[in-house]
Amino acid sequence: MDVSNRIERALTEAIGLAASAGCPPRLAEAMHYAVFPRGARVRPRLCHSVALACGEDHPAATEAAGAALELMHCASLVHDDLPCFDGADTRRGRPSVHKTFGEPLAVLTGDALIVLAFQTIARVDCPPDRLLKLTTIIGDAVGVPFGIVAGQAWECETEIDLAHYHRSKTGALFVAATAAGAASAGADPAPWRLVGEKIGEAYQVADDLRDAAADAEEIGKPVGQDIANDRPSAVRKLGIDGAIDHLQGLVRGAIEAMPPCSNGQELRSLIMSEAKRLVPAKLAQFAA
Repeated sequence: MDVSNRIERALTEAIGLAASAGCPPRLAEAMHYAVFPRGARVRPRLCHSVALACGEDHPAATEAAGAALELMHCASLVHDDLPCFDGADTRRGRPSVHKTFGEPLAVLTGDALIVLAFQTIARVDCPPDRLLKLTTIIGDAVGVPFGIVAGQAWECETEIDLAHYHRSKTGALFVAATAAGAASAGADPAPWRLVGEKIGEAYQVADDLRDAAADAEEIGKPVGQDIANDRPSAVRKLGIDGAIDHLQGLVRGAIEAMPPCSNGQELRSLIMSEAKRLVPAKLAQFAA
């Protein structure tokens, strides 16, 4: 079974728990709506690629870690789109969760997806030391001081360090993806964290470029949000050309940071393909 099918199967099984008897039907529907149809699934794909590079020997652990990461990511999107944050009416080219199900249920959907991520890890049958590492890695990526919750909270501060903001809001789940991929394969996750940091920052810079230069139809969500919400942005700080140069440097840095491994080609290809995919079409010639 290829990686995409493994990821979708694991997510389908996890979300299936929400359809169990006794769960409020609209909450179950909203959770499914938030996760499907699929997005790029880049975080679980990164997790699987690192596990393969490290000699994956326990596929169930990799699949659970990948699913947990995507559930966390989807939860963050549901919360980000709420009127108290970005107030986005669309996500992935269709109405966002709060526009479809209402704000109270959107808050609960995000909360439920976060808890479901930990439930998914807890249910995996793997060596206890790997389970502990995976739980810690996922928890650190969500909470404080450097998780996605902290990242969102930086937007409420009067002064923002752009690097800290990016490291938490976007980078945390990418660090978790590389670290969890290594841990699920029984390898030391520490050397893989820098790879995730570079990829996460590159992804945020690319997202800033898309917000500044893409069309809403191209990316499936509103554009111009950084200026509208007075948020920090690599484009606002460095300009379009500077942001593209910074993105390219981060991609090179991520590949150079990979620890020695015998199966790293798929991961290198994934990093390069994602860097190209995320640059807005009108800027692609400058990022080549």
